[in-house]
Amino acid sequence: MQEKTASFSIKNWAEDDKPREKLVNKGRTVLSDAELIAILIGSGSKKESAVGLSQRILATVNHNLNELGKLSVNQLKQFEGIGNANEYPMNVM
Repeated sequence: MQEKTASFSIKNWAEDDKPREKLVNKGRTVLSDAELIAILIGSGSKKESAVGLSQRILATVNHNLNELGKLSVNQLKQFEGIGNANEYPMNVM
């Protein structure tokens, strides 16, 4: 029997839960900070959705967007799923 691997892909989420669709259909006020950042990130990894990655990054700065803005690119690149755009396939999301 083959073990089914969990998919963290946002493509598999319900339309109402997808950050970009929520933004278009309901407006920015209904999105969490993590969802807004996930839209900027674009994709996560095979192990974590962009929203999960955003939540993890926000947790390291105690959900303080001001502190998030102070992180350097090198600090952000320490998170798996953050890197140069050409390092990650666009179809992961």
